[in-house]
Amino acid sequence: MYELLRSLPLFQGVGDDRISELVERIPFHFLKYEPGDTINKAGDRCEHMRFVVSGSVNLTTESNHLRVKLLQTLHAPGVLGPDSLFGIDNTYPFSAVAGERCGILQLRKSDYMKVLQTDKVFLFNILNYLSRNCQRRTKALQQMRTGSIAERFAREITDLTTQHSTDIKVQFRQKDLCTLLGTQRNSLITALDQMEEDGLIEYSSTEISIKSLRDLQEVLK
Repeated sequence: MYELLRSLPLFQGVGDDRISELVERIPFHFLKYEPGDTINKAGDRCEHMRFVVSGSVNLTTESNHLRVKLLQTLHAPGVLGPDSLFGIDNTYPFSAVAGERCGILQLRKSDYMKVLQTDKVFLFNILNYLSRNCQRRTKALQQMRTGSIAERFAREITDLTTQHSTDIKVQFRQKDLCTLLGTQRNSLITALDQMEEDGLIEYSSTEISIKSLRDLQEVLK
């Protein structure tokens, strides 16, 4: 139990004594989902902190105005949209469906707030997580429409995925992907051909599969 909790994002660095206190005081809810079960839909209110403790979850993020869709798989241990728990917009930006039988550890927002008050490590963990995401998105905004098409594409993927995401795919209409990346169709095809030749992606006329997120992110360096 303690080893499981210590492995979770936002719980790392916390001692067994502190975790033991929390288990006694705070209601931890362990939920089971079968493959294909919906955990949340895009637009649902985020009222719980949810950790993936076993199995995997498939996440789908869709553009509101463009026909561009990002799919990714999040494996345990992971956390589902903690940056949706606070702020003005408390809705999930993605849908989450169990990819295989998975376990979710769920904490109500009010209970998670109590957890944050028990140890500064919890507070620093969530602050570091939120700050990292905010800084990454600010940098992405500052660099929007700059750099090569491969860099723009890598920046968009990095902004919308987690560090340990797998099975990352982009489903798109060419016109809308061109709009998103600020380029023309011929330039887009040339860039995709080069990324495929470099072993970063595989693509068709409607879908791009990321072969290695880490290698794709090297484009930004």
